[in-house]
Amino acid sequence: MAGILALGLAYFLSQFFRSFLAVMAPILRDELGAGPADLSNALGLWFLAFAAMQFPVGIALDRYGPRRTASVLFIAGAAGGTALFALAAAPWHIVAAMGMIGIGCSPVLMSSFFIYAHRFAPAKFATVSSILIGTASLGNVVAAGPLAQAAASFGWRESMLAVAALTALIAIAIALLVEDPERSSSAEEPLGQALSGFLKLLGMPVLWPIFALMGVAYAVPAGLRGIWAGPYLADVQGLEVAEIGFDTTIMALAMALGALVYGPLDRIFGTRKGVIATGSLLTVIGVALFALEPQMPRWQSSALLAAIGLVGMNYALIMAHGKAFVPRELMGRGVTLLNFFSIAGVGVWQYATSSVFAASAGGAEKSEPYAAVFWFYTAVLGAALLAYLFSKDAPPER
Repeated sequence: MAGILALGLAYFLSQFFRSFLAVMAPILRDELGAGPADLSNALGLWFLAFAAMQFPVGIALDRYGPRRTASVLFIAGAAGGTALFALAAAPWHIVAAMGMIGIGCSPVLMSSFFIYAHRFAPAKFATVSSILIGTASLGNVVAAGPLAQAAASFGWRESMLAVAALTALIAIAIALLVEDPERSSSAEEPLGQALSGFLKLLGMPVLWPIFALMGVAYAVPAGLRGIWAGPYLADVQGLEVAEIGFDTTIMALAMALGALVYGPLDRIFGTRKGVIATGSLLTVIGVALFALEPQMPRWQSSALLAAIGLVGMNYALIMAHGKAFVPRELMGRGVTLLNFFSIAGVGVWQYATSSVFAASAGGAEKSEPYAAVFWFYTAVLGAALLAYLFSKDAPPER
């Protein structure tokens, strides 16, 4: 239990790292000259580095277990990258630091899922995973109002050095407290055979529609909360750092609540596919409303951001849907492959939205490039949802 708590704290910080740039945007713009495109690229690299690591992490989980995998990467990548962030003197330093942090955070959630898959009945996987994601998503909250206040009171560099120290302490706790599950037969596989497990999973047509939605679903709330909400609220709504912190805190709380609410819904309604598809459709509608009227009153934009955060957090349920078709001996690689599509999707779409924003900038209205970003998210999530409708349902185990 203590080890699970340590991993939960690490995932709490992982949520913090993927969303704190929205609040820091005005400060980094003024002190380092980092604009929205720079920060979007930084967050994109965080997710791409995180995603690329899913393949070695999946093999390491099956071969070495979560204790060594998570603790080593978390202290070297996340703690080291946060220290580099605190010392940044140019926008590219921010980008490099975020890449390091992404590598460090890459094994944390999958280590928890790996333990859950081995120690909990399949019927409980979605629920316990949603509880972890929902509670750890409060890291989004700390990355909003509290971070804004800390930066104002102590300085942003001092605040980030404190986060680096905390990250190192949690990594040490993981090394001391996490207990690895019993090793499977795949633990002694040669490296080539271990890599072939990913190819086996990629060759399963039953997973393809799930991969499609996995690659976009989380990208929308994560991209909005992580980057675009901050500049949008500053440029279009004219808000200051404290006000941006408040609005993004509300969205973060809604995301945490959404992750918790989704947990038992598959068992309540007897379908995973139906619940996931409904949540994704509501997210498409929410983002489309932003695209149609980006200059809406502030209270409407705040409410809509919260609504997207609430209905868009069906990640754990999509993970449970895919996991239902993964052979047990490939569980480490299975959950990390599913997560690869999710995290890589966030990174890819983050870079894509950065290009969309840049191509639409310079118009008569400040809202035009943001409307283009919202339309882009609407299109890609809508297309992924259409593909997902061809998936095979996996009714929850009773």
